[in-house]
Amino acid sequence: MRLTPAHLDMAAAALRAVLPLEHPADSILRRFFRENPKLGANDRAFIAESIFGILRHRFFLESVAGAPTPRSLLLAYLVRFQGLNLRELLPLVSEAEAKRLAGTKAVTPESQPLAIRAEFPEWLVEKLRRFMPDIEVLNLGRSLQQPASLDLRVNTQLASREEVLASLSKGGLEGNFTPYSPVGIRLAGKPAINRHELFLTGKVEVQDEGSQLLGYLLAPKRSDMVVDFCAGAGGKTLMLGALMRSQGRIYAFDISEKRLNNLKPRLKRSGLSNLYPQRIANENDIKVKRLTGKIDRVLVDAPCSGLGTLRRNPDLKWRQSPRSIEDIKRKQAAILLSAANLLKPGGRLIYATCSFLPEENQEIVERFLGSHPQFMLLNCAELLMRQKIPLDTGVHLQLSPVLHGTDGFFAAALELKK
Repeated sequence: MRLTPAHLDMAAAALRAVLPLEHPADSILRRFFRENPKLGANDRAFIAESIFGILRHRFFLESVAGAPTPRSLLLAYLVRFQGLNLRELLPLVSEAEAKRLAGTKAVTPESQPLAIRAEFPEWLVEKLRRFMPDIEVLNLGRSLQQPASLDLRVNTQLASREEVLASLSKGGLEGNFTPYSPVGIRLAGKPAINRHELFLTGKVEVQDEGSQLLGYLLAPKRSDMVVDFCAGAGGKTLMLGALMRSQGRIYAFDISEKRLNNLKPRLKRSGLSNLYPQRIANENDIKVKRLTGKIDRVLVDAPCSGLGTLRRNPDLKWRQSPRSIEDIKRKQAAILLSAANLLKPGGRLIYATCSFLPEENQEIVERFLGSHPQFMLLNCAELLMRQKIPLDTGVHLQLSPVLHGTDGFFAAALELKK
């Protein structure tokens, strides 16, 4: 695509709309595109890629852009991270901008503080340094600056993984089996899969491989009663339904009517008949309490900081804070307590987050176990091995984009003693 002044103006305008970050960047960008319907597909792709690239590298860009305006951040990003030649930009920029961009090219990352190199806010670097050395903080930060892969989960009710991969290949889409999930496919690039026949017929869903592994930790049996406590739009619920061969019963609880409404078309495509979406007011809703002591398996994908998903949602770095994480931790503890009450003796609960902070993960679980001796901690590596998944991150599942190519997932498995 040949860059024009109009491209720069539109991308800068989109960035100006996004940067207050009062709402998720992707939703602001969708609204911007609705308000500018004349933009073509290539224009939208350029704008979206630039916005998310700038958010991934914002700390560095602000440190080299002089007065960081949307335009100066955009130009610095194009030169530094998109490899745009200064000569190509000369007709589009002022003399002062050209001079500053030449300086941007010359900055070496090693001269920058750790927070800028890792692209983490100072408060997050402080938290990470409590449990990992600086080199690991840097490696984690750099891995989260890369765009996430596009992972699919095959709906085994309707197709096999081999059939889906062959069909994708026939249509010119490259992909490979995911290394850990037995039902995952990782695509090359970012094709618009939501318009593909496989997606429209329910044979595949978009789902990160790490998220898929939670289903194998829960390992529901076909006749089980299951609760997905924080179901959201139902990606994991649908997977559990497929693992149960559309038998048994799964309650999909969430406080958001909108998220549950997003599950309805996915449920229709899936061909599953064992899912029951239900909106609840909070974790103490009567719909929850009436199931006390009746449930075989409970999945708690708890509300969290989402820091493990920074590859997809780089704006979360500015929309979270130490204070917001304290609020989240209180919510996590309350939800875990309520969800645990649902289990019958011998039942299993998976507590999961997409965060790498121990205060949202191990510490929440340890405090719960300390005051509830009737529960015991299971070994996640052993549970996965029973499913023929050779992945050992210790007693807890702790996935990282550095080591596993997934989002930063955590999971702990608890069992109510008989």
